[in-house]
Amino acid sequence: MAPHFTDTQKAVHLPGDRSFFISIKPHVIIPVIILLLILFGLAWLQYLVQGLPTLPAVSNASPGHTNPSGFPAWVRVSHWVNFFFLTLIIRSGISILMNHPRLYWNNSCKPSSAWMRFTPLKTPSKKYWTSKEDARYISPLWATPGYRNTIGISRAWHFLTIPFFLLNGIIFIFLLFYTQQWKRLVPVSWEIFPNAWHVFVHYATFHMPAEPNGFYSYNALQQLAYFAVVFILAPLAMFTGMAMSPAIENRFKWYPKLFGNRQGARSLHFLVIIAYAGFIIIHVMLVMLTGFTRNMNHITLGTDGNSHTGIYIGFALVILVTGFCIFAHWASWHKPRTIQKWQAAINGTLWRYSINRLKPKSRFTKKDISSYFWLNGSMPVSDEWKNHLEENFVNYKLPITGLVENPVELSLNDLKKWGKEENITMHHCVQGWSGIAEWGGVSLRKIIALVKPKPGATTVVFYSFGEGLFGGTFYESNTLDNCLKPQAILAWEMNYKPLPPEHGAPLRLRVENQLGYKQVKWIKSIEFVNTVSPIGKGFGGKDEDDEYFDLLADT
Repeated sequence: MAPHFTDTQKAVHLPGDRSFFISIKPHVIIPVIILLLILFGLAWLQYLVQGLPTLPAVSNASPGHTNPSGFPAWVRVSHWVNFFFLTLIIRSGISILMNHPRLYWNNSCKPSSAWMRFTPLKTPSKKYWTSKEDARYISPLWATPGYRNTIGISRAWHFLTIPFFLLNGIIFIFLLFYTQQWKRLVPVSWEIFPNAWHVFVHYATFHMPAEPNGFYSYNALQQLAYFAVVFILAPLAMFTGMAMSPAIENRFKWYPKLFGNRQGARSLHFLVIIAYAGFIIIHVMLVMLTGFTRNMNHITLGTDGNSHTGIYIGFALVILVTGFCIFAHWASWHKPRTIQKWQAAINGTLWRYSINRLKPKSRFTKKDISSYFWLNGSMPVSDEWKNHLEENFVNYKLPITGLVENPVELSLNDLKKWGKEENITMHHCVQGWSGIAEWGGVSLRKIIALVKPKPGATTVVFYSFGEGLFGGTFYESNTLDNCLKPQAILAWEMNYKPLPPEHGAPLRLRVENQLGYKQVKWIKSIEFVNTVSPIGKGFGGKDEDDEYFDLLADT
């Protein structure tokens, strides 16, 4: 079911080296190994010295049972719906991760500071090396949609799934506490912790504990695990995801600090995926080892019998989820525009009326400026830009046209006469890396006031001297409202020095509530329009046209 790639697309999606690689810094993995050795060591020590601990009596029948028993239909439906959405979230999340296959605990994202990486490549210091080149291949067997540099579609699947995953969770939590089912998951006594440890000692020493019939109750370790999945992992996934939003981070600087920083939130977001995957593997294994037939009847039929019907239904549902993953891969390469439009209709609408309304105000200090700032985008190859570069842009003119009453052409000196607005802000790349830099330039508010947009102008299009991933002029659009927000500037300065060629000279856009791809480098011209449909392929930007990115890039 592999798509047909052109030669240009093959160079992007099918690199020569497709091997899988993983590396974890010793200072991270060694403490984890030590902790596991301590836990298992203490369990074995207790077993060898005291024998197996006594476990609370298990409940395998219902007479006189005051706690809830059985699995009502809403629990069973929610369980399988959750499995479906979680599978899509994990698969698309893996694909997103591989577009910047490095994880950090710091905002500067210097390659050598990554605590975990999924690439054997070391960034060359004497070569123009972009973060897109650093992206890693991932097989479609493990990720949606798979291959390389497919973050537009992987983000679409991720964000299409999340609202429904959250809605399912909200309904589940409401019904959990509306009924008595909460007693199955929520601990009501501190005794659960020593009891859970006793169960762990059994497992750690390869002694299967006496299992309660899950139709009536769980053991202490099971209850803690289910509680953690519902009340810790799910909220942590949501809150760490929000901390990676440029619109939220640049409005509420304190929020990412709850997780250390923006990259700390990204690392924790990844660890949540690992925790979910680990839980699913262990959960399925124990379901099979502790009475597979009855357990499957519990969660599919809501009965406690030994019929094989539950197994058949369970397998059918797993096949259905697998089939949808295959369909998602097919649709990603054969109907990507449809997926992009659905994503825009659902999440684009949500963002437009929520976080896109936030006004950036966060400011960092000089000491926060990153020592390393990733490059991205292909350097311009046009003779016009090269000639300007050789002349130090002294003859460069910026045309500003379209639906304006006062079209102008402005030199760098013209722009600098209006004074300099200076901001120290965080750049959020769609691939996942970040960097903090000082930007100096002219406020877009002043330019907009000068050219006087006509009433029909709703969008500002920024054209670049550079090209897109598959060739053609790079351009991006931003709403007029976003261009009027605080900290929106045309920058000619980076870190108190003239803007370097590799970072977008002579001018680059800074709109701080948007992801990096909306902030055009090597700006050639600006046009005010009432619709982007006649420009390019009509989706608002080169990345939206060719890589199916979001028109609004608030998160």
